[in-house]
Amino acid sequence: MIHIAPMQMEDEDRLYAFELNNRKYFEKFVPSRGEAFYQKEDFRNRLHELLKEQASGTSYFYLIKDTDGEILGRINLTDMRSSQKMAFLGYRVGEKHAGKGIAGKAVELLKVEAEKTLRLKSIKAQTTADNIASQKVLEKKGFKETSREDTAYEGKPLTFVYYQLTF
Repeated sequence: MIHIAPMQMEDEDRLYAFELNNRKYFEKFVPSRGEAFYQKEDFRNRLHELLKEQASGTSYFYLIKDTDGEILGRINLTDMRSSQKMAFLGYRVGEKHAGKGIAGKAVELLKVEAEKTLRLKSIKAQTTADNIASQKVLEKKGFKETSREDTAYEGKPLTFVYYQLTF
Protein backbone atom coordinates (compact mmCIF):
# COMPACT_ATOMS: atom_id res chain seq x y z
CA MET A 1 0.00 0.00 0.00
CA ILE A 2 1.29 3.45 -0.87
CA HIS A 3 0.29 6.98 0.03
CA ILE A 4 1.36 10.47 -0.97
CA ALA A 5 2.55 12.93 1.66
CA PRO A 6 3.38 16.62 1.25
CA MET A 7 7.14 17.12 1.10
CA GLN A 8 8.66 18.60 4.28
CA MET A 9 12.09 19.72 5.39
CA GLU A 10 12.24 16.65 7.65
CA ASP A 11 12.39 14.53 4.47
CA GLU A 12 15.66 16.12 3.33
CA ASP A 13 18.14 13.34 4.13
CA ARG A 14 15.98 10.50 2.83
CA LEU A 15 15.00 12.50 -0.26
CA TYR A 16 18.63 13.37 -0.98
CA ALA A 17 19.60 9.69 -0.70
CA PHE A 18 16.68 8.74 -2.97
CA GLU A 19 17.80 11.21 -5.64
CA LEU A 20 21.45 10.15 -5.44
CA ASN A 21 20.62 6.44 -5.56
CA ASN A 22 18.39 6.88 -8.61
CA ARG A 23 20.31 9.51 -10.55
CA LYS A 24 21.59 7.24 -13.34
CA TYR A 25 18.22 5.55 -13.67
CA PHE A 26 16.31 8.85 -13.95
CA GLU A 27 18.80 10.24 -16.45
CA LYS A 28 17.94 7.41 -18.83
CA PHE A 29 14.53 9.01 -19.29
CA VAL A 30 14.82 12.72 -18.56
CA PRO A 31 17.54 15.31 -18.99
CA SER A 32 19.96 15.55 -16.07
CA ARG A 33 19.26 18.03 -13.32
CA GLY A 34 22.96 18.92 -13.41
CA GLU A 35 25.82 18.42 -10.98
CA ALA A 36 24.74 21.17 -8.59
CA PHE A 37 21.47 19.36 -7.84
CA TYR A 38 23.46 16.49 -6.31
CA GLN A 39 25.61 18.65 -4.05
CA LYS A 40 24.19 18.56 -0.52
CA GLU A 41 24.18 22.33 0.02
CA ASP A 42 22.58 23.07 -3.34
CA PHE A 43 20.06 20.28 -2.80
CA ARG A 44 19.10 21.78 0.57
CA ASN A 45 18.74 25.26 -0.96
CA ARG A 46 16.58 23.87 -3.76
CA LEU A 47 14.41 22.03 -1.23
CA HIS A 48 13.92 25.29 0.71
CA GLU A 49 12.82 27.00 -2.52
CA LEU A 50 10.38 24.19 -3.34
CA LEU A 51 8.88 24.41 0.14
CA LYS A 52 8.43 28.17 -0.30
CA GLU A 53 6.55 27.51 -3.55
CA GLN A 54 4.42 24.95 -1.74
CA ALA A 55 3.65 27.39 1.10
CA SER A 56 2.60 30.03 -1.43
CA GLY A 57 0.27 27.61 -3.21
CA THR A 58 1.96 27.88 -6.59
CA SER A 59 3.17 24.27 -6.49
CA TYR A 60 2.51 21.13 -4.45
CA PHE A 61 5.25 18.57 -3.90
CA TYR A 62 4.49 15.11 -2.59
CA LEU A 63 6.54 12.07 -1.75
CA ILE A 64 5.28 8.64 -2.66
CA LYS A 65 5.82 6.47 0.41
CA ASP A 66 5.11 2.94 1.51
CA THR A 67 3.58 1.99 4.87
CA ASP A 68 7.06 2.06 6.49
CA GLY A 69 7.66 5.62 5.27
CA GLU A 70 10.26 4.64 2.64
CA ILE A 71 10.37 7.09 -0.26
CA LEU A 72 9.39 5.24 -3.43
CA GLY A 73 9.09 8.31 -5.63
CA ARG A 74 7.98 11.88 -6.04
CA ILE A 75 4.88 13.40 -7.57
CA ASN A 76 4.20 17.10 -8.03
CA LEU A 77 1.72 19.66 -9.25
CA THR A 78 3.62 22.74 -10.35
CA ASP A 79 3.02 26.10 -11.99
CA MET A 80 -0.51 26.32 -10.62
CA ARG A 81 -2.63 28.63 -12.71
CA SER A 82 -5.47 29.57 -10.39
CA SER A 83 -7.41 31.55 -12.99
CA GLN A 84 -7.43 28.51 -15.28
CA LYS A 85 -7.70 25.97 -12.42
CA MET A 86 -4.81 24.08 -14.02
CA ALA A 87 -1.40 22.72 -13.01
CA PHE A 88 1.41 20.61 -14.43
CA LEU A 89 2.06 17.06 -13.26
CA GLY A 90 5.50 15.56 -12.76
CA TYR A 91 6.51 12.28 -11.15
CA ARG A 92 9.36 9.85 -10.79
CA VAL A 93 9.56 6.43 -9.18
CA GLY A 94 12.83 4.91 -7.99
CA GLU A 95 14.40 2.13 -10.02
CA LYS A 96 13.78 -0.69 -7.55
CA HIS A 97 10.09 0.22 -7.44
CA ALA A 98 9.53 0.71 -11.18
CA GLY A 99 7.15 -1.57 -13.01
CA LYS A 100 5.06 -2.31 -9.90
CA GLY A 101 2.15 0.04 -10.60
CA ILE A 102 3.33 2.63 -8.09
CA ALA A 103 3.35 5.54 -10.54
CA GLY A 104 -0.22 4.76 -11.62
CA LYS A 105 -1.45 4.52 -8.03
CA ALA A 106 0.30 7.79 -7.14
CA VAL A 107 -1.19 9.56 -10.17
CA GLU A 108 -4.63 8.30 -9.13
CA LEU A 109 -4.14 9.62 -5.57
CA LEU A 110 -2.94 12.98 -6.90
CA LYS A 111 -5.90 13.24 -9.28
CA VAL A 112 -8.24 13.00 -6.28
CA GLU A 113 -6.23 15.65 -4.41
CA ALA A 114 -6.18 17.91 -7.47
CA GLU A 115 -9.88 17.71 -8.13
CA LYS A 116 -11.36 17.54 -4.63
CA THR A 117 -8.94 19.55 -2.49
CA LEU A 118 -7.26 21.92 -4.93
CA ARG A 119 -10.37 22.19 -7.13
CA LEU A 120 -8.44 21.98 -10.38
CA LYS A 121 -10.24 21.49 -13.69
CA SER A 122 -7.27 20.18 -15.65
CA ILE A 123 -3.76 18.81 -15.32
CA LYS A 124 -1.11 18.90 -18.03
CA ALA A 125 1.88 16.58 -18.25
CA GLN A 126 4.81 15.91 -20.54
CA THR A 127 7.23 13.08 -21.06
CA THR A 128 9.93 12.20 -23.53
CA ALA A 129 8.89 10.09 -26.51
CA ASP A 130 11.19 7.25 -25.47
CA ASN A 131 9.66 7.03 -21.99
CA ILE A 132 6.95 4.58 -23.00
CA ALA A 133 6.22 3.52 -19.41
CA SER A 134 5.34 7.08 -18.42
CA GLN A 135 3.13 7.49 -21.49
CA LYS A 136 1.26 4.31 -20.57
CA VAL A 137 0.70 5.52 -17.00
CA LEU A 138 -0.71 8.84 -18.20
CA GLU A 139 -2.95 7.26 -20.80
CA LYS A 140 -4.28 4.62 -18.37
CA LYS A 141 -5.16 7.40 -15.95
CA GLY A 142 -7.20 9.32 -18.53
CA PHE A 143 -4.65 11.78 -19.91
CA LYS A 144 -4.97 12.48 -23.64
CA GLU A 145 -2.02 13.30 -25.87
CA THR A 146 -2.31 16.87 -27.14
CA SER A 147 0.91 17.40 -29.10
CA ARG A 148 4.56 16.51 -29.66
CA GLU A 149 7.57 18.76 -29.93
CA ASP A 150 10.95 17.97 -31.44
CA THR A 151 13.85 19.79 -29.82
CA ALA A 152 17.47 19.24 -28.87
CA TYR A 153 19.10 18.85 -25.48
CA GLU A 154 22.88 18.99 -25.16
CA GLY A 155 23.12 18.58 -28.92
CA LYS A 156 20.98 15.43 -29.03
CA PRO A 157 17.52 15.25 -30.60
CA LEU A 158 14.69 14.95 -28.09
CA THR A 159 10.94 14.69 -28.57
CA PHE A 160 8.49 15.72 -25.87
CA VAL A 161 4.97 14.32 -25.74
CA TYR A 162 2.35 16.57 -24.11
CA TYR A 163 -0.79 15.38 -22.33
CA GLN A 164 -3.84 16.86 -20.66
CA LEU A 165 -6.49 15.53 -18.26
CA THR A 166 -9.73 17.43 -17.82
CA PHE A 167 -12.09 16.81 -14.90
